[in-house]
Amino acid sequence: MAGHSKWANIKHRKGAQDARRGKVFTKLIKEITIAARIGGGDADTNPRLRLAIDKAKQSNMPKDNIDRAIKKGTGDLDGVNYEEGIFEGYGPGGVAVMVEFMTDNRTRTVADVRHIFSKHGGNLGVSGSVAFLFDRKGLISFSTDNDFDAIFEAALEAGAEDVKDEGDTYEVITAPDNFIEVREALEAQGLQWQTAEITMLPQTMVGLQGRPAEQMLKLMDKLEDYDDVQNVYANFDISDEDIAQILG
Repeated sequence: MAGHSKWANIKHRKGAQDARRGKVFTKLIKEITIAARIGGGDADTNPRLRLAIDKAKQSNMPKDNIDRAIKKGTGDLDGVNYEEGIFEGYGPGGVAVMVEFMTDNRTRTVADVRHIFSKHGGNLGVSGSVAFLFDRKGLISFSTDNDFDAIFEAALEAGAEDVKDEGDTYEVITAPDNFIEVREALEAQGLQWQTAEITMLPQTMVGLQGRPAEQMLKLMDKLEDYDDVQNVYANFDISDEDIAQILG
């Protein structure tokens, strides 16, 4: 859990989200399009589409952009035919890395992602090489300004699997299937979350420091900056002191 939260905090400190708003929109449009293509354009009956629309709204994407992406997915408008999948690999120090991608040219994407890995001290692995080290879960995080006991009681009552105090955040863990139900139950109690998403949580962490730590942060940064990459998950753990030094 710590690694996941830490990377989110690193991106926030670097200002990456605001600086890359255009890229964020591109990735969200891809997700909405493919979700609508697979499950239809009705968010009420398509949970994946509903999550994608929610994320788009969180990023202040205009409604027209969302509607166009849905119509491209359902075939009401012409659009690109995206293929999705997961790359697995290793970062510096043997860190496990999973990369979710959407592309209109798999050959190009494989070559580009392989190059990013090798340039930053890692290597692309085969399918199944690291997936067993992660669990797919719903993750809802809250600032510590909230009442932990209130979050704990509401989350478990709604069917959450676990609630944890991670120091700078409170995190609610759910099964993917009841993620929306738990999130809405927490909202109904007046609890305002910071992030809410379906993600891949590492089972174990790999500690890094010095040069490998610096390489790992650069690898994550470059992968997330690549247009065909939707999400990146890794099981690294880097101390706050080392992060502060690396980020300057």
